[in-house]
Amino acid sequence: MRVMGVLNVTPDSFSDGGLHDAVDAAIAHGLALLDDGADIIDIGGESTRPGAIPVDEATEITRAVPVVEGILAERPGTVISIDTSKAAVADAAAAAGASILNDVTASLEHAAARNGLGWIAMHAGGSGQVLSHDPGSRDVIGEVADFLAYAVERGRAAGVRDIWIDPGFGFGKTFDQNLDLLANLDDFVAIAPTVVAVSRKRSLGVLHARSDGLDEPTSVDDRLEAALAIATWGGLLGADLVRVHDVRATVHAVGVIAR
Repeated sequence: MRVMGVLNVTPDSFSDGGLHDAVDAAIAHGLALLDDGADIIDIGGESTRPGAIPVDEATEITRAVPVVEGILAERPGTVISIDTSKAAVADAAAAAGASILNDVTASLEHAAARNGLGWIAMHAGGSGQVLSHDPGSRDVIGEVADFLAYAVERGRAAGVRDIWIDPGFGFGKTFDQNLDLLANLDDFVAIAPTVVAVSRKRSLGVLHARSDGLDEPTSVDDRLEAALAIATWGGLLGADLVRVHDVRATVHAVGVIAR
């Protein structure tokens, strides 16, 4: 299992907004993630948290592309993913040297194809991706799996060579649905290389609260143990990538099951 380090260059991301929104700070953090063992750096210039204010293409490009360029100037050959829902941003990042498009809309296969990018297609649960079945039903797994299998078909038809799928934990899904997707992760692995992206999300806070006997989810900086457990669970079920904020700890955790 490979580790993808999260690098949000935004003022409003849910766990690290404003920490790396200056270009120099973002480049430095990206290099630190590589030193910690990240295989891929995932750079995002627009927050996808609930209630986040959308930004225009120019703003997103201004935030993200100089960071792509800066990291590659320091560490040529680094695998960089651009986390965006906009084709123009994907085009600009690809021109700067990004090699993967992390697409929360699962709709940018043509942008990935024309730029020679790998493509991560995510199920977001909303805007036509709403889960319609009971959270405990196997139909939930089938519904998300069917959506992602169709995305893979579209990507291949468009000419994308490398495709990953992401069930979209925390995007338009209930706590129980998230757990159901995790429990059946091998269903997705059977479709295509799979990304596990749960780092610091609310579901982990709920799990931590339950283990601690608390009523409210723990804070975003108190969710590491659950994230490591789920990363190793994903590795055991055959997931290809885990997307995390806490790279060093995750590298060590997944390294244990690799030996």
